Amino acid sequence: MVRVTFTPTLQRHIACPPVEVAAATVREALDAAFAGNARARTYVLDDQAALRKHMIIFVDGKRIVDRERLSDRVLENGEIYVLQALSGG
Repeated sequence: MVRVTFTPTLQRHIACPPVEVAAATVREALDAAFAGNARARTYVLDDQAALRKHMIIFVDGKRIVDRERLSDRVLENGEIYVLQALSGG
């Protein structure tokens, strides 16, 4: 099972508890994590189901490459971290 974790900063804005799902790609993992949670889905993904510009996803500590199709592979027992990209000075 793949563990999908949303940072506490993100959880302040939307309900998105950590979940464990069966998945081989980031897309599959997010689809399973967002099942029944449309608000979280639209906060993280845009209307084309691509990752929003203000979001970042890491798989096992590495930033994903495919922000549009979310086709990056996830290993069994992998960990996905979803967080907001913050900027400022």
